[in-house]
Amino acid sequence: MKSLPLIADRLKSAMGLDMATVGSSLIERVVRERMAALEIDDDGRYLARLQSSAVELQALIELAVVPETWFFRDREAILAVARLARERLAAQPTVPVRILSLPCSTGEEPYSLAMALLEAGVMPSQFVIDAYDIRTRSLEIAAAGLYGRNSFRGQELGFRDRHFTPAEQGWQLHEAIRQLVRFAPGNLLAPDFLRQAAPYDVIFCRNVLIYFEREVQRQVVTLLESLMKPDGLIFVGPAEGGILLSPRLESAGIALAFGFRKRVAVPRSATREAPLVMPLPLLAPSDLGGRRRPVVPPTSRAVGAAAPALPAEPAPSNPARTVLQRARSLADQGQLAQAAALCEQAIGEQGPSADAFYLLGLIHDAGGQTEQARHCYRKVLYLAPRHQAALLQLAALLQAQGDPAGAERLRQRADRVTASEEPHHG
Repeated sequence: MKSLPLIADRLKSAMGLDMATVGSSLIERVVRERMAALEIDDDGRYLARLQSSAVELQALIELAVVPETWFFRDREAILAVARLARERLAAQPTVPVRILSLPCSTGEEPYSLAMALLEAGVMPSQFVIDAYDIRTRSLEIAAAGLYGRNSFRGQELGFRDRHFTPAEQGWQLHEAIRQLVRFAPGNLLAPDFLRQAAPYDVIFCRNVLIYFEREVQRQVVTLLESLMKPDGLIFVGPAEGGILLSPRLESAGIALAFGFRKRVAVPRSATREAPLVMPLPLLAPSDLGGRRRPVVPPTSRAVGAAAPALPAEPAPSNPARTVLQRARSLADQGQLAQAAALCEQAIGEQGPSADAFYLLGLIHDAGGQTEQARHCYRKVLYLAPRHQAALLQLAALLQAQGDPAGAERLRQRADRVTASEEPHHG
């Protein structure tokens, strides 16, 4: 396909997607699909069509972006947002907490934030969630609020019982939650994107920077910085932490959440010293087999009511699990070296386990030790080949390290795991 490099350049200039990072095979596949739809058999003719038609460019973008998300996927970051919101509202109860989800994909991330905030006792009038995505189809799905089983992963699905109604094709999100998120089309690379927007307390921009070349990454990070409040936070994916570290940005010290803040003299109690509003749950076998538990507590309560105290978790009976829980607690306090040592201790005393290696991989990721993290994730997959979270974390690392083919193979494995799971019934 002689015109493929020029087609890829057009796609890159429009949305930042770099053929060198995603692989030429993906670009060629979506181009051939569009050519077939238009009954065009010459790639040169298709290039001419693409260059002259904004509609065709959008159609190509729709195919090139494949959403991969689910509710409460990034639990640690969501916990941090719930804590931050309550702290800021305690200091300024009349100033709503502003949150940006970008790109928002099919809506699971911003809706998860909305549910978590409500469950933490934050009233609807006390927060604003803006959500943008370049893909029109994703925004349509988000606005409809109808989700299939792939959007619900894990064993603790109490939030689905409270906020969704069973429907013929899945689960329908309640209107009360849908009204809490403002969806709109948006392109990170558009010159005027959010140029006049008020700054945000929290920005979620996870697992998108790894698909951009270095110059585009710098451009996007500069935009995100301009959209932050002076004491705001940016949350990115595990493989993207190194992209944000700079003379202007530093880690917020929220282990396993991959949050960053501006290097200014701001009170750090909001991000490092204060206890979590909702403590991290104990590690259960179902939690680490590629699943993450939702942040919401298991009992329903009225929106706006005072947040109830969570019941104490039962003490784990497995000695290794006790050590891992201590490691997770230390990681959440920013004590990564001590947390890693406890994981190594659990492995040494109890033998190799997917749980221990996965947590150790996350800790290495949080510390920017990507090679060690990759080594741990591979050990997880040796012990538990269907460990979906490890598959996706390792895929993100490979993507960031310039191995799009390897990343795609891992994502396909994760998709097969999802497809083979039995549907959940609420």
